[in-house]
Amino acid sequence: MERSTKCVLSKVPEVTLIFWLIKIAATTLGETGGDAVSMSMHLGYLVGTAIFATLFIAAVLVQICVKKFHPAIYWTTIVATTTVGTTLADYADRSLGIGYAGGTALLLGLLLASLVAWYRSTGSIAVDTVGTPRTEAFYWVTILFSQTLGTALGDWVADTADLGYLGGAAIFAALLVLVALLHFKTQLSRPVLFWSAFILTRPLGAVLGDFLDKPLSHGGLAISRYTASLVLLALMAVLVWRFPQKPAQKAH
Repeated sequence: MERSTKCVLSKVPEVTLIFWLIKIAATTLGETGGDAVSMSMHLGYLVGTAIFATLFIAAVLVQICVKKFHPAIYWTTIVATTTVGTTLADYADRSLGIGYAGGTALLLGLLLASLVAWYRSTGSIAVDTVGTPRTEAFYWVTILFSQTLGTALGDWVADTADLGYLGGAAIFAALLVLVALLHFKTQLSRPVLFWSAFILTRPLGAVLGDFLDKPLSHGGLAISRYTASLVLLALMAVLVWRFPQKPAQKAH
């Protein structure tokens, strides 16, 4: 007798081109929005981190409590991770004085520790398995570390390598293309490639956000952080509304 196949729906979206476009918009919004609160409002990195961390915890709790995938809730939580990641990375790099290299190394260690703990606890770090409170907790902690790491990495490349914002964006975009080629042309681990791409979208968004709102004298477009954030938020809303997403699923 042939065993039937049961599809278990995840509480996160399928990984498609639209997913990556929304993710890049969200990470760029995280940079402009985080800077708007910590710098334009003159609240500082620590206060900004406290505000966004509170929003992040609230969003994660809502995401865990709902029974199925809701695009608006999911992407709200993603934006919360990008904003807190921006202010937290800036606080570690600048206020604590450990620099971009130190901040990047520290956050990379935390990210790898999160992934290892997740794998040892559940046997997988694939996003299509994210459907229980335990896997969701690992998922969102890993995302928080990846977003924070991406901010530090983006600032490090753009500021210290003298590449500028567009030069930094070109590097991270090229690395994303490389990951895409590895996905389509090789049999490398899909979860590893996913997390590699997920991490790289954050520094791409970070340098794009800086390009939008930094002064002309520093190579930016000098667009108001509030204006840039509202435009990016509107773009995300249109993409989520215009291109409905399905939850990831895995056959058992």
